[in-house]
Amino acid sequence: MALLFFLILAICTGPGLLESPSRVRLVGGPHRCEGRVEVERNGQWGTVCDDGWDLEDVAVVCRELGCGAARKTPSGGLYGPLTEKGQSVLIQDVNCNGMEDTLAQCEQSEDVFNCHHEEDAGALCENPESPFSPVPESVRLVDGPGRCKGRVEVQHQGQWSTVCKTGWNLRAAKVVCRQLGCGRALLTQSHCNKAVQGQGPIWMSEISCSGREATLQDCPSGPWGRHNCTHEEDTWVECEDAFDLRLVGRDNQCSGRLEVLHKGMWGSVCDDGWGEKEDQVVCKQLGCGKSLSSSSKARKTYGPGVGRIWLDDVRCSGQEQSLEQCKHRFWGYHDCTHKEDVEVICSG
Repeated sequence: MALLFFLILAICTGPGLLESPSRVRLVGGPHRCEGRVEVERNGQWGTVCDDGWDLEDVAVVCRELGCGAARKTPSGGLYGPLTEKGQSVLIQDVNCNGMEDTLAQCEQSEDVFNCHHEEDAGALCENPESPFSPVPESVRLVDGPGRCKGRVEVQHQGQWSTVCKTGWNLRAAKVVCRQLGCGRALLTQSHCNKAVQGQGPIWMSEISCSGREATLQDCPSGPWGRHNCTHEEDTWVECEDAFDLRLVGRDNQCSGRLEVLHKGMWGSVCDDGWGEKEDQVVCKQLGCGKSLSSSSKARKTYGPGVGRIWLDDVRCSGQEQSLEQCKHRFWGYHDCTHKEDVEVICSG
């Protein structure tokens, strides 16, 4: 009887499905929710190549570890030596859509042929053990049209001041944009006009970033405060704006067709799976009171959108402060038309 049960189990499950699932951990960081990403394969722990590694992949790792929202995609090389001697890079080309519950569910390749440990992936998530401890601010963009565009300033010895153009390039701008939670680096200028020049000391110069650093301060640079620069050489950076949303189609900003900003472009949201909890998050984020929508599928009052459809299969718990924190498919991936654009009505 026991032999018959085993045969039935083997036939039903098929080859390979009795293997134990892979696991993931973050090592070398200041807490369990930050560090170099390591995965287990057949009892062996190894690292993940950062080819294609992005915030959607980090979001899945954070979810699997119960670590809250994804914050950054730092280089794994920031977190010290390998955990075990002889560790291998076990997977590369990870491609998550952000909806998966575990990293093992994401597309990935175990045929690693062109990655080395200097390309190990890292992850920085919220630390649930200290959810109210903010990450100290150490870089900012000032005198620009919003927090994602402006003159680069860093904080040192309790004082904010500028960064010299010497050594500055697009890789350094990418680090700043990622550190600030903004979008892609769109523009980097090695000097500012007089109207937006800084004052006081010039803290950093001769910066040499790889583009994978977690913060600008992690990039190699000359000694703090020692340089041959003037404020005519202050550095200016422009990043894509951070995630934003709006309701369009009528004068009332608290009702309309939902659009989200991504990569500097406004696009719509597909109503697949959309419901009351998602409405609640949108109304909360916009400061528009409570949701009055019964079903986005029941009415299409504001007309179809045009251009990109950015989000599909959005899933919220209703507790999120931003729609960006909800689960969804990878940006721009969908099976919808504009006839399915989400509409939201809030109490205002």
